[in-house]
Amino acid sequence: MPVTSSTSSIKRWPSAEVVLSSLGKWCAAEVARRDGLLGFGYFGSYARGDEGFGSDLDLIAIVRADSRPAMERAHDWPTENLPVPADLLVYTADEWERLQAEGGRFVLMLNAEARWLVRHEAA
Repeated sequence: MPVTSSTSSIKRWPSAEVVLSSLGKWCAAEVARRDGLLGFGYFGSYARGDEGFGSDLDLIAIVRADSRPAMERAHDWPTENLPVPADLLVYTADEWERLQAEGGRFVLMLNAEARWLVRHEAA
């Protein structure tokens, strides 16, 4: 989140290096506590290297299975512990395979720019 200096009203956004380093540590902690995590990565401005003040993290996770609706799956991932706001998409392995088979602009973009921190064969 933007941080205000104690002597100034100017807000500063964390550097990409700080954000991505924090993301790597956060991801390692999530891997350690989650069975069935097949893939985890980021895409969007941080993956392209064109992030700036106010940029959020676009995250993607692929899990073996999850019976909850897609919109509910990200609720138990503590993205509030990251230094900038994050949007997380959580797909099951079956959904991910279907998405890849169907193709489309979103899939092409993900395949071109996603940076994977975790990637297992089934993902």
